Amino acid sequence: MNFGRIFLVKCLLLLFPKAKCTSTVNIYKTVNETALLSFTAENMHETVWSRDNERLLQIKDKKIQYYVEKMQCRCKVLLNGTLRIERLVKEDSGIYKVSAYDKKGKLKADETIELIVLEPVPQPVLNAECINKTLFVKCAVKKMTVDQVFTIELAHDKINKSQTNVTEVEFTTRHSGRYRCIVQNKVSKKTTEKEIKCQGQLDLYRISCIAGGALFFVVFVILLIYCIRKKKADRLEDDDEERMQIHQVDTEMAMRKLPQTPSNPNPQRTCVHQRPLPQPHAQQRAVPPQPRPRTQLPAPSQLRERH
Repeated sequence: MNFGRIFLVKCLLLLFPKAKCTSTVNIYKTVNETALLSFTAENMHETVWSRDNERLLQIKDKKIQYYVEKMQCRCKVLLNGTLRIERLVKEDSGIYKVSAYDKKGKLKADETIELIVLEPVPQPVLNAECINKTLFVKCAVKKMTVDQVFTIELAHDKINKSQTNVTEVEFTTRHSGRYRCIVQNKVSKKTTEKEIKCQGQLDLYRISCIAGGALFFVVFVILLIYCIRKKKADRLEDDDEERMQIHQVDTEMAMRKLPQTPSNPNPQRTCVHQRPLPQPHAQQRAVPPQPRPRTQLPAPSQLRERH
């Protein structure tokens, strides 16, 4: 710890007891809003407000005195010394200074506040043009005042580009998707979003979805063909097995029905006499009667045997 520096500061405070450190605070407000300018000291007997080194008003022993026209200032001071400005306009911007004293006339507060009144940013317009599968994306604002300060940003996922105090920002890309056009200042922010696609261009997500769907369809068709063939093969196998069983049963039945071979080696032949076919009456001819065969007499030897 530097004791020499601390001792020097104490000596200066003793030599200049009324010296106070001046601090500056920036306050941003929008047009037509209300601004409250306050300071840190409390229970002051006298408070004086000024703007750009010109006195505005004074409150002393709870009595207010204006140094400018009240309607033109559109301001008043509260009992705690806070300055209130209503219906702000851009001309209210400036450096406000407050000095506060106690009953003994000792300076207790000496602060500086910079009030900045801004207009709200306009609504941005997002446009895009597709040329040869390349996107030209532009973010622009139509309305702008001379002293208006804002930042304009064009963003898409991890790609973004921003500039200050310009009326438009654009960049070239090959990626389709959702783009955001952002315009903002210290008091307002407006955004325009749009889904932009380039004709004839497919983004990576869509390509992945199409490829995945095609692969799933191919796998499904292959599995379907495999199942059909396997079912057909199983059916043919079952038909072959059933056919073999039927053939085996037919063979067994045929073996049981075969006739037995007769014991007589000389089978008798059965003669079948066929009746001659009838002839037409016109073609029938008269056939002379055939002589009857004579009865053959028995031989003498046979007669002897009978006797």
